[in-house]
Amino acid sequence: MSREKANEVRATSLPEHGPLDENGREILLSLKNVDITFGKGEDAVRAVQDASFDIYKGETFSLVGESGSGKTTVGRAVIRVNPLAAGEIQYKGVRISGKIPRSLDRAVIRNIQMVFQDPAVSLNERATVDYIISEGLYNFHLFENEADRVKKVETMIEEVGLLPEHLTRYPHEFSGGQRQRIGIARAMVMEPELVVADEPISALDVSIRAQVLNLMKKFQAEKGLTYLFIAHDLSVVRFISDRIGVIYKGRIVEVAEAEELFNYPLHPYTHSLISAIPIPDPELEKNKVLFTYDPSVHDYEQDKPEFVCIGHGHYVYGNKKEIEEYKAIRERNVPVKPITIRDPNAPVEARAEEAAGASAREEEFLVHPAHDTGSIWYKVLSFLLPLLGVIAMVVFDHFHHSRNAKACMKGAIAGGIFLAAILAIFLLLIVLAVI
Repeated sequence: MSREKANEVRATSLPEHGPLDENGREILLSLKNVDITFGKGEDAVRAVQDASFDIYKGETFSLVGESGSGKTTVGRAVIRVNPLAAGEIQYKGVRISGKIPRSLDRAVIRNIQMVFQDPAVSLNERATVDYIISEGLYNFHLFENEADRVKKVETMIEEVGLLPEHLTRYPHEFSGGQRQRIGIARAMVMEPELVVADEPISALDVSIRAQVLNLMKKFQAEKGLTYLFIAHDLSVVRFISDRIGVIYKGRIVEVAEAEELFNYPLHPYTHSLISAIPIPDPELEKNKVLFTYDPSVHDYEQDKPEFVCIGHGHYVYGNKKEIEEYKAIRERNVPVKPITIRDPNAPVEARAEEAAGASAREEEFLVHPAHDTGSIWYKVLSFLLPLLGVIAMVVFDHFHHSRNAKACMKGAIAGGIFLAAILAIFLLLIVLAVI
């Protein structure tokens, strides 16, 4: 038995400290080449693919991306709700994904808590606030006697800005912000080391969001908490984060410190997210030019992409050519300007031309799906097998892959002409032989 397997067998509890990286920072959570798949066979959906990142003790690591990108799926995998199809998740250097001993499972639940996105559905409507907050204390016997339990619950409810008399009420009697505070209290009363916050403010009024964020930062400062903060609003993420990971369609495309990422958004998807941040000035917002990410700009057929560090603690996903370009941009040490403001005083013709160009780019992106690349291989295969090329052209055209359909059509026509020429020569030779 190898040393690694022996360590896995012996790991029935969590160590006091996690491993250190080359800079002496303690790695609390580590995702290594994580794949998460839903469904089986042809219906399988690969929600997360090859995700890797570390979270250091005491920091706030934010995972950002558009809806459906896999953020919540990763968060639920950390708390062992979503199983992994490949890879592993380590907590303090101990594997916590897959099948683990019951004692280790209880230690993970005790040390990793989650604050859910919608406080209206994450709280038991039939239970009082007192029981909701106390449930973890009951399950793990984290109190000496009833008086100790009541003291812990009352102290926690006051720390989140509510009153002890609220403990006898039910969740439906509170506002959205108050319910989220109850959810935070339920997590914090367990005294966890890591909290997975799944868009904890997206369902709240704007006026309440800052209060909840300040409350979370207060707990982090007082208790030394570590956060995995899941969000789609980059303006909020910049306020609360130490480091940020950007995820697109289940793949981590960029990881860097917060200011580093905002000053040097290298991956075009990160660029597009930052350009979408609203500007408080309505005049500037009206003249802002949105940057739209088009995945077809990447050519990964020959030069396969990798997730690599380009220096400055900055990781980017790309092929060798893109990585060299990203390194050159970063080494120039000139901040990238992700937001472009159109000149309102420019001539009408120039503004109309610019608007037409933007509309054309958007129309091009909408008309051509991500994999509609018109690859030369479609032409080659259609040239060799014209009949198959015609069938492929019809299929691609049905699904609006116009570039692929055109490539198949050109290849099939060229292949058909070539075969017709070969057949004509063959027939001519037969005629000449007969004569």
